[in-house]
Amino acid sequence: MSETTKLTQLGAGRRSLFKAGAAAAFVATLSACAPAMTQPDVVDILASNDQFSTLVAAVGAAELAETLKGDGPFTVFAPTNAAFAALPAGTVESLLLPENKDTLVSILTYHVVPGAVTSDQLLGQRLDVETVQGQSVHIDATNGVRVNRANVTQADIIGSNGVIHRIDSVLLPK
Repeated sequence: MSETTKLTQLGAGRRSLFKAGAAAAFVATLSACAPAMTQPDVVDILASNDQFSTLVAAVGAAELAETLKGDGPFTVFAPTNAAFAALPAGTVESLLLPENKDTLVSILTYHVVPGAVTSDQLLGQRLDVETVQGQSVHIDATNGVRVNRANVTQADIIGSNGVIHRIDSVLLPK
């Protein structure tokens, strides 16, 4: 075999090896991104569940959706429609008015804790945790899980940027 033929074959082998390596890296990159692309964030999870439609409307009115779609992680204590309905008549409608946006933002950010906290991390504990709003909520996980006076009725709804715990009443800052 001539020296030129050997070099040509060696070059072809290297190109094939490079192409195979590049293809493998591309597939690995796609695979690594696939879970993030397919798992919804906390806002998408809330928006896809009718029992949170009032909360989703409030998040929209407060212009917090983009923030809650961010990297996080966040822990969201999510009141249901029934929880909002239990507030005094006219409260929700009043909060959704543009002139009450600051109050609405304060209430909604009082439902969010930085970091992803799952129920197994809370089990058996009583603690005060600072919210994004700045005040603390009291969590009692010694017999079920309560946040202030709200019961967690479904825990650990996992999103790509955090965790949601469904609660049965609206948390109001002091």
